This record gives sequence, structure tokens and C-alpha cells, in this order.
Amino acid sequence: MRLTPEETAMLHGDAGPARQWAMRHQIAVGDFFDAPDFVPVSQAHIMADTESLGPSGVEWLERLVRQLGKDKGVVVPTITDPRGLDIATYKRLRQTEAMAAIEARASRAFEGLGVLMTNTCINYQTVLPAVRGEHLAMGDTGVAIYVNSVMGARSNFEGGPSALAAALTGRTPRYGYHLAGKRKGTRHFDVTDTPRDLADWGALGGVIGRASNSYWEVPVITGFDRTPNSDELKHLGTAMASFGSTALFHIPGLTPEANTLAEAFLGAAIPPATGIGRRDLERFYKAYAAKGAKVDVVVFGAPQLSLIELQHLAVLLDGRQVHRDTTLLVTTSPENKFAADRLGLTTRIEKAGGIVASGICFYQSYAREMAQANGWQRLLTNSAKLVNIIGGYGYRPSLATTERCVESAVAGKMR
Repeated sequence: MRLTPEETAMLHGDAGPARQWAMRHQIAVGDFFDAPDFVPVSQAHIMADTESLGPSGVEWLERLVRQLGKDKGVVVPTITDPRGLDIATYKRLRQTEAMAAIEARASRAFEGLGVLMTNTCINYQTVLPAVRGEHLAMGDTGVAIYVNSVMGARSNFEGGPSALAAALTGRTPRYGYHLAGKRKGTRHFDVTDTPRDLADWGALGGVIGRASNSYWEVPVITGFDRTPNSDELKHLGTAMASFGSTALFHIPGLTPEANTLAEAFLGAAIPPATGIGRRDLERFYKAYAAKGAKVDVVVFGAPQLSLIELQHLAVLLDGRQVHRDTTLLVTTSPENKFAADRLGLTTRIEKAGGIVASGICFYQSYAREMAQANGWQRLLTNSAKLVNIIGGYGYRPSLATTERCVESAVAGKMR
């Protein structure tokens, strides 16, 4: 890779061992992807929950802090993905003191590196929204697909060490979705029945993700009879990324790099469209059906809820009570949790028997251990992303609309 004098100095250790490690790591990544050089980034987002880090990962972070000494740490605004637990709710979820202790250590280490503990996977809705053409180092797959597609920014999926390296150096290898040519549409999908509920948007994302099934495929989606909002696009993208490793999609007339269908394909021949209708979504739902089954836990999260989603949930729960044998868990960002507290939404949800947790994501929060501690097996959610992931943690997941999730939580069984 071609290096600037500043990059060469970091590689030689002139900026200290932490940045030297970062540059070595990034060169290895760049060489693997045949990146010619580096591109400056203006933000980094680190996905490094404590369950994944483990004791050795936390010790490594602490060592980096010591190596930096009085240095300023990260050189671009750097934020974090959801953490392993919420200190205000972990006991109610039967998470342990050991989990809380390692979480506290990890948080202190990140803070020592100059990282902002935003603890969110919806930073594009709550922290510093990206702009078209901005180069970023985004860790969460749902974040990367949203900023790439909806905002027209440029990022690859950055693993935890790579995102931290970008934060320490202010750059990332120039490959993949940092290149204009890689952002061209490759598949065409035409929707004949516009989704209605957030779960429908997630199911659509799952169908398209499965059909694409490659990080390098770029779906172009047409046929919607209205413009989807931010929450709908959020569920569409997170599911697409989860089921297909998709990092970018275009919707002509909506996403910034595709004013027209032709523009989405950069003037190349438009491939025949694959139709997706209501029956395709119904088949997707059927794969996660369990009508009449007892529901142990209902989860609203993955991605974290916006303030509008929290309000909708509060309205659905007003005057109702979650079944005594069912747990209803809601996860949102710390900023949205503060706003929900101020607006009385948290009180309304918890009065109905729900738990509103701040700064966590269910599958990154020792999900297997929570299942064992609480006796949970059947999980119900309106998140297509979550049903795709959580089976690997020992759950039997089901997908349903937001209203059906609430109805089932109140009844204690699938409705």
C-alpha cells in the first residue's frame, strides 16, 4: 500500500505503540483486499460488546490505554455499539455481578481511549447523522447498511479491531464501498405489496438478503407505493445485512445515489426484476411461526427503538398488563431512554409490566446465560434480524407484527 509520510511515521512507531499496532493491522486488512492506499475517515463506530471481548479483550484495551499514556487517544469522533448490560436493569434480567464488573472495566478502557460511550446501533438516528460522500468506519452491520444506503455515506463493515484502528489513525483502507464502482447496483427486486408493519419491512429485508447472499451484491428495490420512513428503512436494512451480509441497497427516487433506476446501475444494463409479493413475506413468517405456543420473552430491539417506536409501544400497552409468566423487554439508546423517561413513555411501558433497558442489544447481552437463568426458550419479536441470530443462542424464535407481539405478551402465548 502507498503510505503518506504521516502513515509511515505511525508504522515506524513514531506516534507510539498503540498507533503502530493500528497501522500494522490496517495494512494487513488493506493488503488482503488489494487496497491501493488509505482514505481519511470522519467517524468511527466500534462494535465490541463485553461478551465478545471477554477478559483477554478487555485486558488488551487496558494495555492500549497504558501505551497511549497522556496522548489524546482517538483522532476522530468515535462511538460505541450496544454494550453487554444496562446497570439499571441487569439484576431484573438475572445477569451477574461478574458481567457487570467486566462491563465497567471495558467502559473505563474505552473512555481512556477517548471513545464516547453512546452504546447504540442507531447512531444515525440519535448521535451524528452521516452525509453523502462522507467516509466512515462503521462497525455494526445495520449501521453500515443504513449510512451507505439511506445517507449515501461510504463505509465497509469494520470489525471491532479495525474500527478502533481507524479511530486511532483517522483512516481506513480504500477498498469495497469506499470505491464508487463497488456501489453500482447488481440485482433488481420489484415489490408488488408494500410492507405495512415494521416486521414486514424486516421480512422483506430477509427475503432480499437471502436472495442476494453476498457482501458484494447491491440490491436495487422498486415498486413501493409510498416512501418508507426512517424506522422502516432501519428494519429493512438490518434484516438485509443479517440474512445476506448486504452492505448497500438502492431505492430509486429515495436513496441519494439513485435518482432513477438507470442511475442505480450506473448506466449499465438493468437486469430482469425478481418479483416479491405478499406470499413471499407470508412464507418468511411461516418459517418462524408457533401459533398457540407459550411465550417466555418478547423482545423489541435489534435494532434499538426510536422514540417514535417507543411511543407506539406505550400506546399499545396502555391499560394492559404483560402476562406474569412472560417477560417483555425493550431496548433503546441512552439518548432515547432519557427522552422516554422525560416524556413518560418509560413509565407507561413499565406500568404494563415491561422492562425498558438502555444501551444494550439482546443478542449481545449474554443471551444464552439469560435464557438459562430465566428459563426462557420461546422468544417473540418484531425484528427479523433478531430471529435470524437468536436461534444460535438456544432460543426458539418467532416473528410477528408489533401489535401481535403485544397481544401475545399480554396473553402469555402466541396470538
